[in-house]
Amino acid sequence: MPPRLPPPLLSEDPLAGLNAEQRRAVEHGSSPLLVIAGAGSGKTATLAHRVAHLVRQGADPMRILLLTFSRRAAAEMTCRVEGLAATALGARGSLPGLLPWAGTFHAVGARLLREHALQIGLDPAFTLHDREDSADLMNLVRHELGLSRTEKRFPTKATCLAIYSRCVNAEAPLDVVLPTHFPWCAEWAGPLKEIFGGYVEAKQRENTLDYDDLLLYWAQMMAEPHLAAALSRRFDHVLVDEYQDTNRLQASILLGLKPDGRGVTVVGDDAQSIYAFRAATVRNILDFPTLFDPPATIVALERNYRSTQPVLAAANAVIALSPERHAKTLWTDRPGEAKPMLMGVRDEADQARYIAETLLANREAGMRLKQQAVLFRTGSHSGPLEIELTRRNIPFKKFGGLKFLEASHVKDLLALLRFVENPRDRIAGFRVLQLLPGIGPASAQRVLEGMAPSADPIGALSDIPTPPRAGGAWQDFVALVTALRRNPTGWPQDLELARHWYEPHLERMHEDASMRRADLVQLGQVAQGYPSRGRFLAELTLDPPDATSDQSGVPLLDEDYVTLSTIHSAKGQEWRSVFLLNLVDGCIPSDLGTGEAEAIEEERRLLYVAMTRAKEELQLVVPQRFFTAGQNALGDRHVYASRSRFLPPALLPLFERGWWPAASEEPRPAAEALRLDLTAKMRAMWR
Repeated sequence: MPPRLPPPLLSEDPLAGLNAEQRRAVEHGSSPLLVIAGAGSGKTATLAHRVAHLVRQGADPMRILLLTFSRRAAAEMTCRVEGLAATALGARGSLPGLLPWAGTFHAVGARLLREHALQIGLDPAFTLHDREDSADLMNLVRHELGLSRTEKRFPTKATCLAIYSRCVNAEAPLDVVLPTHFPWCAEWAGPLKEIFGGYVEAKQRENTLDYDDLLLYWAQMMAEPHLAAALSRRFDHVLVDEYQDTNRLQASILLGLKPDGRGVTVVGDDAQSIYAFRAATVRNILDFPTLFDPPATIVALERNYRSTQPVLAAANAVIALSPERHAKTLWTDRPGEAKPMLMGVRDEADQARYIAETLLANREAGMRLKQQAVLFRTGSHSGPLEIELTRRNIPFKKFGGLKFLEASHVKDLLALLRFVENPRDRIAGFRVLQLLPGIGPASAQRVLEGMAPSADPIGALSDIPTPPRAGGAWQDFVALVTALRRNPTGWPQDLELARHWYEPHLERMHEDASMRRADLVQLGQVAQGYPSRGRFLAELTLDPPDATSDQSGVPLLDEDYVTLSTIHSAKGQEWRSVFLLNLVDGCIPSDLGTGEAEAIEEERRLLYVAMTRAKEELQLVVPQRFFTAGQNALGDRHVYASRSRFLPPALLPLFERGWWPAASEEPRPAAEALRLDLTAKMRAMWR
């Protein structure tokens, strides 16, 4: 039970610290309300004040439902509401337990399902499966149906679960989801439907639910008139945070709870809707006002308390090119002098060196490393930078995606190189041998034991009988390690030989092989900075990037470190100085996100989110070329990249322009000064 509330005080105005738009949102009545909260506009404070204001006005906290995007957000919001309500109502400290119905959609759903389990055919003692448990159950059903042994590659258990989850959360049939989001699985529609049916039956037999069931059962309850009416009467006010990140299933739940919109408040920013890969849809927040009659009231929070005006001007201009959005223009009273910097560099190696030098220069000027962050579209984009920061002893923490050298496919390739460099490295050999089809732990152990007595372990591989189920893959492996041991091509060419051998196994083992292949190409570029294979392996082993980015320990005694983060993981955060990597087409927007207009617009919103993390300094780095190892008939080469389409020429006056290294540091001949006598070369060809 929530605490007994003291009588309200009539002293100071509890809303005195809010601006006019925030106050308007807080004091709004019971009709449906949409608060469009721009980046850095005080969204959390506004929502917390609104809940506290409702309590102050006499609302029963037991009848307030507050739904958030994450457990952390729910805890933070609850704590702030308890403090604000205590202050407004004259209580000392806070009012713990004030909001018993605050939590994520999934957490609240679990509570409601247990309460109503007997009414909807569930045992109240049901247990929950996490994603790994769910994938394992999906795989068991897959195996029982005989689909783990097919002539053609069948989707893995993780992919099957992802397809199922997309269908549930997007409220979309399988024949729509497959061609749109999983086109490589489209031919398996029939078997997948059979697996999903078996998966649902298996959960029901075992009295288990997965994460998606918590929403699915709740939504189905809202489709039953008597249950919907009971749940609707239970809550007078329903408030939803981060509404732009909800999926169709969550929108259906909200509409079922309050079909007339009375008592509904949703807060979010369509310009920061970046979770389509989780089935979130920006349509929820774009269409919200028209769900009700009369339409919902819209309050836009446009005053930004985070960034300087030049940063906001550039971010506003980027998002203004979006064809459909709720209109707002962020502004601030923090004038600032420096425009965002658009910095050109030759390649990703120069990009890493430039950022490392600038981070250190900022630190010498008094800006702590913790006040600086480097953001990127995909976790693999930070590979060269992680190596460079480690080389310069600059500590960092990485958020979003695996650290570069922790990814399993990168570790596979490094293990192969270590095995060739030292055939007596049993750990490396054990890992590499199990990459071959038909070789498990026991077979790998027998091979290693057979090699061990020989003075030439690699040579001894040729005399070891072919493992029974390895087939031709064994001869290919022996030929590769023999060639690499003799080192006929040199470094880093032998890394490319290893990568070409590994890629078919990568395709066999991973559904997202194309994305993982890009990491291996990146590793090839990093390898060019080392004179030999032994030096490359030694330096990465002695001081790998993950040693200084381990989040479980303190990077250095002064506890100062740079933040490396994907844009998705950076949402809601802020830093004094922000660098954004790879502002080129193919990275932002991602080449995997340019198939449809909706996908391109989400990529534009990602750029907007990244830019609005900066408080004072923003640097967008544009590499001129990218290394593409072995991806074309001409062999290894660089390809040239174009600046992101999201920064057309009309927006360039909002940025400072630069090139690194500067001409004074490294002379670069001007095109008009270049003089070559090619005619003499043409004549000399025939002499």
